[in-house]
Amino acid sequence: MKSKKLEIVRFAPKGKDSFIDAVKTAVNEYFESNRISTYANAEMWVKTAVMLALYFVPCTLMITGAAAGHPWLFFGCWFVMGIGMTGIGTSVMHDANHGAYSANKKVNTFIGHILTLIGGSVSNWKIQHNILHHTYTNIAGLDEDIDSIRLLRFSPNQPRYWYHRYQYIYAWFFYMIMTLFWMTAKDYIQVFRYKQHDLLVKQKVTLKKAVFRISIAKVFYYSYILVLPMLFSGMSWYLVLAGFLGMHFVAGLFLSCIFQPAHVIGESAFSMPLETDDQKRMEDTWAVHEIVNTSNFAPRSRILSWFIGGLNYQIEHHLFSNICHVHYRKLAPIVKSISASFKIPYNVQSNFVLALWAHGKMLKQLGREG
Repeated sequence: MKSKKLEIVRFAPKGKDSFIDAVKTAVNEYFESNRISTYANAEMWVKTAVMLALYFVPCTLMITGAAAGHPWLFFGCWFVMGIGMTGIGTSVMHDANHGAYSANKKVNTFIGHILTLIGGSVSNWKIQHNILHHTYTNIAGLDEDIDSIRLLRFSPNQPRYWYHRYQYIYAWFFYMIMTLFWMTAKDYIQVFRYKQHDLLVKQKVTLKKAVFRISIAKVFYYSYILVLPMLFSGMSWYLVLAGFLGMHFVAGLFLSCIFQPAHVIGESAFSMPLETDDQKRMEDTWAVHEIVNTSNFAPRSRILSWFIGGLNYQIEHHLFSNICHVHYRKLAPIVKSISASFKIPYNVQSNFVLALWAHGKMLKQLGREG
């Protein structure tokens, strides 16, 4: 397989007395003055236990036949598992795979591999999310979070087709099947693409080893999530399959509705690199680029923030992905204040419904404008 390295895009140098230096200094002072760690605290460990229980307790009840003869209880278990899957993705493995859960790398690795238990690939996730999305946020051709299937247009810098006029209606269906596609085909598609772009090297894994690991993980996942329930739940195979699909519809829709309003909205810059001296360069520094392409939402909702792993504070997450999300609520006023002093836009939607509405409007706009 011929290797074609990903084109490197350089950001503008931060310069003296830069925004990122100012915000880092203020954030460091917050942790030092309060004598607290940037990593997980007791709240985070309790949350981890709750999220794991939301997924594995109903899974165990279902497999052991505790819900046999009770269709509503049976499907209720799958629904709760979808909630738990969302919580694990946003509140547990996400921090660990960013190295933000613990100062101990082995702890991060162990907790991060919970993603494997729910059907994903850790190495693929780190490439797509940590490397591509967090470095090149909203840059078409580099950020795979917006370079989705051709039926969806998430950037004004992507080709527009006639059917995109209706994406604000049908996009939600594709959001529902997001995790289902991920747990079946996406990991294989990605790993071959990453090999072509020479990105597997960053995860210290060969293509052969990556495919082997993905395959073993998929066999394990589908064995306990489909085969065991079909054998021991006491419910018909088609009801098991329906419950499995329902779980993924819940998780896919929830996860998409958490991540998409943070980047694909009208306020996002969607800036692209300029060609200079045979190099591609961005006009903004990396930190400024992250802020103008990211939006927070529902900052006053403690419950939502708890459940979605503080990802309603996406600006803080993108600037400080190495800090555990339990601290973002306290960091947000610091980042907002310094952004204002540097005259950098700090976008916030006051609640979750408005954030989803803004995303829906952007989908409609992208479907009708070039």
